[in-house]
Amino acid sequence: MTTPPDQVATLQRELEDAFQNRAHLYRLMLDELESAYGHDEAVALMSRALERRGREVAAALFKDTPAEPEAVGRRFLSVSPDGGRMYPHEASVSADAMDIRVHRCPLKDAWRASDLPSERVATLCSLAGAFDKGLFEAAGLQFSNQTWSEERGGGCCWIRLERAESHTP
Repeated sequence: MTTPPDQVATLQRELEDAFQNRAHLYRLMLDELESAYGHDEAVALMSRALERRGREVAAALFKDTPAEPEAVGRRFLSVSPDGGRMYPHEASVSADAMDIRVHRCPLKDAWRASDLPSERVATLCSLAGAFDKGLFEAAGLQFSNQTWSEERGGGCCWIRLERAESHTP
Protein backbone atom coordinates (compact mmCIF):
# COMPACT_ATOMS: atom_id res chain seq x y z
CA MET A 1 0.00 0.00 0.00
CA THR A 2 1.36 3.39 -0.99
CA THR A 3 0.92 6.48 1.15
CA PRO A 4 -0.64 9.39 -0.76
CA PRO A 5 1.73 12.35 -1.34
CA ASP A 6 -0.35 14.72 0.81
CA GLN A 7 -0.11 12.31 3.76
CA VAL A 8 3.65 11.95 3.22
CA ALA A 9 4.03 15.74 3.27
CA THR A 10 1.94 15.93 6.46
CA LEU A 11 4.04 13.25 8.16
CA GLN A 12 7.26 14.99 7.11
CA ARG A 13 6.01 18.30 8.56
CA GLU A 14 4.93 16.59 11.80
CA LEU A 15 8.36 14.95 12.09
CA GLU A 16 10.09 18.29 11.51
CA ASP A 17 7.83 19.87 14.15
CA ALA A 18 8.69 17.12 16.64
CA PHE A 19 12.41 17.75 16.17
CA GLN A 20 11.92 21.50 16.55
CA ASN A 21 10.00 20.82 19.77
CA ARG A 22 12.94 18.71 20.99
CA ALA A 23 15.29 21.60 20.20
CA HIS A 24 13.17 24.01 22.22
CA LEU A 25 13.02 21.58 25.14
CA TYR A 26 16.85 21.49 25.17
CA ARG A 27 16.91 25.30 25.10
CA LEU A 28 14.41 25.67 27.93
CA MET A 29 16.01 22.94 30.04
CA LEU A 30 19.38 24.66 29.73
CA ASP A 31 17.81 28.00 30.68
CA GLU A 32 16.19 26.51 33.80
CA LEU A 33 19.26 24.55 34.87
CA GLU A 34 21.45 27.63 34.42
CA SER A 35 19.08 29.65 36.61
CA ALA A 36 19.31 27.02 39.34
CA TYR A 37 22.94 25.88 39.07
CA GLY A 38 24.92 28.25 36.86
CA HIS A 39 26.16 27.72 33.32
CA ASP A 40 28.95 25.19 33.90
CA GLU A 41 26.92 22.88 36.14
CA ALA A 42 23.89 23.14 33.83
CA VAL A 43 25.99 22.10 30.83
CA ALA A 44 27.55 19.25 32.83
CA LEU A 45 24.15 17.96 34.00
CA MET A 46 22.61 18.06 30.54
CA SER A 47 25.68 16.46 28.97
CA ARG A 48 25.55 13.55 31.39
CA ALA A 49 21.82 13.03 30.85
CA LEU A 50 22.12 13.16 27.05
CA GLU A 51 25.13 10.80 27.02
CA ARG A 52 23.18 8.42 29.21
CA ARG A 53 20.24 8.49 26.79
CA GLY A 54 22.63 7.84 23.93
CA ARG A 55 23.91 4.73 25.73
CA GLU A 56 20.33 3.53 26.27
CA VAL A 57 19.51 3.92 22.57
CA ALA A 58 22.76 2.19 21.56
CA ALA A 59 21.82 -0.94 23.49
CA ALA A 60 18.95 -1.60 21.08
CA LEU A 61 20.23 0.08 17.92
CA PHE A 62 23.63 -1.64 17.82
CA LYS A 63 22.67 -4.91 19.56
CA ASP A 64 23.74 -7.07 16.59
CA THR A 65 26.25 -4.67 15.04
CA PRO A 66 29.98 -5.40 15.27
CA ALA A 67 32.12 -2.68 16.88
CA GLU A 68 33.51 -1.63 13.52
CA PRO A 69 33.30 2.02 12.44
CA GLU A 70 31.70 1.36 9.08
CA ALA A 71 29.17 -1.15 10.42
CA VAL A 72 28.11 1.13 13.27
CA GLY A 73 28.09 4.21 11.05
CA ARG A 74 26.00 2.53 8.36
CA ARG A 75 23.55 1.23 10.97
CA PHE A 76 23.24 4.73 12.43
CA LEU A 77 22.65 6.27 9.01
CA SER A 78 20.11 3.57 8.11
CA VAL A 79 17.72 4.87 10.79
CA SER A 80 18.20 8.56 9.99
CA PRO A 81 14.74 10.19 10.04
CA ASP A 82 12.83 10.56 6.78
CA GLY A 83 15.23 8.32 4.91
CA GLY A 84 18.18 10.60 5.73
CA ARG A 85 16.53 13.72 4.31
CA MET A 86 16.22 15.32 7.74
CA TYR A 87 19.98 15.07 8.33
CA PRO A 88 21.62 15.16 4.88
CA HIS A 89 25.22 14.08 5.12
CA GLU A 90 28.26 12.73 3.39
CA ALA A 91 30.24 9.79 4.72
CA SER A 92 33.71 8.49 4.01
CA VAL A 93 35.37 5.30 5.19
CA SER A 94 39.02 4.39 5.70
CA ALA A 95 40.61 1.24 7.09
CA ASP A 96 39.89 2.03 10.76
CA ALA A 97 37.50 4.96 10.69
CA MET A 98 34.32 6.47 9.31
CA ASP A 99 33.73 10.20 9.00
CA ILE A 100 30.22 11.60 8.75
CA ARG A 101 29.68 15.26 7.92
CA VAL A 102 26.12 16.35 8.58
CA HIS A 103 25.00 19.26 6.40
CA ARG A 104 21.73 20.15 8.13
CA CYS A 105 20.23 19.64 11.57
CA PRO A 106 16.61 20.47 12.48
CA LEU A 107 17.71 21.21 16.06
CA LYS A 108 20.23 23.82 14.93
CA ASP A 109 17.71 25.22 12.47
CA ALA A 110 15.19 25.73 15.28
CA TRP A 111 17.74 27.46 17.50
CA ARG A 112 18.89 29.72 14.67
CA ALA A 113 15.27 30.56 13.78
CA SER A 114 14.77 31.64 17.41
CA ASP A 115 17.40 34.35 16.90
CA LEU A 116 19.63 32.96 19.63
CA PRO A 117 23.17 34.32 19.72
CA SER A 118 25.66 32.13 17.84
CA GLU A 119 27.47 31.24 21.07
CA ARG A 120 24.21 29.92 22.55
CA VAL A 121 23.49 27.87 19.43
CA ALA A 122 27.02 26.44 19.60
CA THR A 123 26.49 25.47 23.26
CA LEU A 124 23.21 23.75 22.43
CA CYS A 125 24.81 21.95 19.47
CA SER A 126 27.58 20.74 21.75
CA LEU A 127 24.99 19.46 24.21
CA ALA A 128 23.13 17.64 21.45
CA GLY A 129 26.46 16.04 20.50
CA ALA A 130 26.64 14.50 23.98
CA PHE A 131 23.89 12.10 22.89
CA ASP A 132 26.07 10.98 19.97
CA LYS A 133 29.04 10.51 22.31
CA GLY A 134 27.04 8.14 24.51
CA LEU A 135 25.58 6.37 21.48
CA PHE A 136 28.82 5.64 19.66
CA GLU A 137 31.01 4.95 22.69
CA ALA A 138 28.41 2.43 23.90
CA ALA A 139 28.76 0.76 20.49
CA GLY A 140 32.42 0.11 21.35
CA LEU A 141 33.98 2.83 19.21
CA GLN A 142 36.21 5.79 19.80
CA PHE A 143 34.09 8.84 19.06
CA SER A 144 35.04 12.42 18.35
CA ASN A 145 33.08 15.24 16.85
CA GLN A 146 33.14 18.88 15.99
CA THR A 147 29.75 20.38 16.57
CA TRP A 148 28.68 23.57 14.83
CA SER A 149 30.12 26.91 15.79
CA GLU A 150 30.10 30.16 13.87
CA GLU A 151 33.91 30.11 13.73
CA ARG A 152 33.99 26.62 12.23
CA GLY A 153 31.00 27.16 9.96
CA GLY A 154 30.10 24.35 7.60
CA GLY A 155 26.81 22.58 8.17
CA CYS A 156 26.41 20.78 11.46
CA CYS A 157 28.19 17.93 13.26
CA TRP A 158 31.35 16.43 11.89
CA ILE A 159 31.53 12.95 13.42
CA ARG A 160 34.52 10.61 13.44
CA LEU A 161 34.17 6.96 14.44
CA GLU A 162 37.29 4.88 15.01
CA ARG A 163 38.06 1.41 16.21
CA ALA A 164 38.64 1.64 19.93
CA GLU A 165 42.05 -0.04 19.73
CA SER A 166 43.26 2.26 16.91
CA HIS A 167 42.91 5.40 19.04
CA THR A 168 45.89 6.48 21.09
CA PRO A 169 45.12 8.99 23.86
